[in-house]
Parts: sequence; structure tokens; C-alpha cells
Amino acid sequence: MKCVLFYHAFTSCWNNGNAHFLRGYARELHALGHEVVVFEPIDGWSRLNAIREGGSHAMDDIPALFSGIDIRRYDTGLDLDRALDGADLVIVHEWNSPDLIAQVGRRRAQGASFTLLFHDTHHRAVSAPDELAQFDLDGFDGVLAFGEVLRQIYLKLGWADRVFTWHEAADVALYHPLPQVERTDDLVWVGNWGDGERSAELNEFLVEPVAELKLRASVHGVRYSDDALRTIRSAGIRYGGWLPAHWAPVAFAGARATIHVPRGPYVLLPGIPTIRVFEALACGIPLVSAPWSDTEGLFPEGAYLSVADGAQMKHALRTVIDDPEFSAAMVATGLKVIQDRHTCRHRAEQLIDIVTDLRDSSRSARPQHDIGAVA
Repeated sequence: MKCVLFYHAFTSCWNNGNAHFLRGYARELHALGHEVVVFEPIDGWSRLNAIREGGSHAMDDIPALFSGIDIRRYDTGLDLDRALDGADLVIVHEWNSPDLIAQVGRRRAQGASFTLLFHDTHHRAVSAPDELAQFDLDGFDGVLAFGEVLRQIYLKLGWADRVFTWHEAADVALYHPLPQVERTDDLVWVGNWGDGERSAELNEFLVEPVAELKLRASVHGVRYSDDALRTIRSAGIRYGGWLPAHWAPVAFAGARATIHVPRGPYVLLPGIPTIRVFEALACGIPLVSAPWSDTEGLFPEGAYLSVADGAQMKHALRTVIDDPEFSAAMVATGLKVIQDRHTCRHRAEQLIDIVTDLRDSSRSARPQHDIGAVA
């Protein structure tokens, strides 16, 4: 197939946690023999911020890392008919502008022959349903939802059997153990501080345990306010700034443990882990998670430790750092479940099955639903 993918950003991962998976499944589609073309706006805010913070060469290595992917940047003058010419599969990620989403949908509704899918990887369906209502999805053949709980919301909107649970996964071509890297840190955390969505949780599960246990720790990410920087530095934590996603495996390899601290909205979406869980397990680093419900059974017991509060976090970190046999067992369990179930190759193959199923059916491309009626 000719696969045309519309992303807000492919070359940039600045404040773009989706970049890992979006790049990874595109790589695997190409490896499976499909032609893959990715469109990204030249003035996307993720890309502009990456250039501002990392310089004009901050993303130069991405094309080489994803050779075979045709990356095309566009401005306001995008010729959409030309972009879609010859396409068999078109996927529009939810970070795109509502106008672009609507324009692509109209072409499908007017008779274009490609299969058109909307890829939703956001919590807005429960945290800001009015934002979901701005998307005109009438012309789309189906929705790829990054968790079952999100799929259920689309079912209520009338998508019937045309919405599919499609979790993120690990791009194991890049995310894998690096045993040659010396572990110089006790703890590393990769994540953005953001707009206060999880400041209390970060203090409880990251800052305070590090300070009380006197761990050697580093954090990487963006959108750290001056107050946030003062907080982490007062705990003796080194701030490493923006870490391009494909450099994360080296950061994980250099530490004895990492943690998972989901944002508040994801508590409302049980069963959906952040990409960091897939990354950490794929890279072979012991993971301790703040409260998160694996309602879909993505990971077996023993793949990571789950804690309820800061006191349990301190105990768990002490255990994984001081008990190498226990940590090695965790790592082995985590690596196995990634290799068996959660690679980008698995998701690319699932995507092909979804497209085949839609094409083999006689389902209409125009569902009867009210996108603004989210509960």
C-alpha cells in the first residue's frame, strides 16, 4: 500500500511524547514493504521549539534513523489533492489542525478510494470533550484509539464496530538494552513538568524520595518552570534539559532505576500507559510506577513495581537499587512482554489487519453520530 500519514511532528519530539510510536510504526510499515509518506507542517510548534532549544541541527539525524520514510514538510499552501494522490491508506493524527482533519475527511466522503483513519492518542475525550467536538470525522472510515476506555467513548458516539483499540508500543530498533553503558545514576526520569498537571505527584514520587534516600538522580524534559527547577535542584537532582526521544535509551542505560508518574487526566483513562512504560521495559531498566491501573492486562505481574504513595516509592526504589537479582528478574519479565506483545511491528501488523477488515466489509464511510455528544 501507499500509506500517507499526517502528523503534527515527525522530525521533532519536543513535548511530543507520541513521536516515539508515530515514528516506530511508520518504520515498521516500510519494513513490511509498504510505501510510507509523512507530512508535517514546517511551522509546527513542536518543531519550532526544538529548533529554538536545540538549534537548527537538532533534528538532522532523524531522516537517517528512519531511512525509507518520505518526510515532507508543508506550509499553508499544501496541495492536498497532490498529497493524497495514489494513497491506499491515510492516517490523520489528532494533533493536526481541525481544518486539515476536515479537508481530508471531505475528500474521502466525496469518493476518494483510500481508507481513512483518525488516530486519537489524547485524554481530551474525558478531560475536554468540547475539544473533541471540534473535529469533523464524518468522512472517516474508522478511529484508532490508544486504549479500550477511549474506544468505549467513541462507541457511545456511534462508531459501532469501526473504532479499534490500538495501543502505543516500543520501537525496539532504537529502544533496547545498552549493557556497554556504565550505570552512573541511581535514578533517571524522562518527562515534561508541564502546566502543573502533576506537580504534587512529582514532588511525592520523585523529588521527596530522591532527597530522602540521597540518590544520585537526573531528569530530562521540557516546560520546567523556574519554581520546578528550584524544587528539583534543591533535592540534588541534575536537570539535563530536553532529551531527544531517540537518545532516551542511553539515559535509561546509565541508571539503575526509573519511575512512571502519569498525568492526572490519565487516571481517568485506566488501561492506557504513557509511552515511558513501553520505553523503560524495552530498554531493560527497572521501573517503579505511581498509581496507574493496567485494566487491560498489558503487562504481567513482575514487569514493574506499582506503588500507592511516596512511602512505598521510597521502599520500592531502595529494593530495586539494592537487590540486583530482584531487579534482573523484573527486567527479564519486562523485556519478554515487550518482545512478545508490544513492539511497533506488532502494531503495524495489527493496523494492516484493521485496514483489511474495513476493506472487506461494506461499512459506510459516513457514520451516523453526534461528535459533540460525549458524556
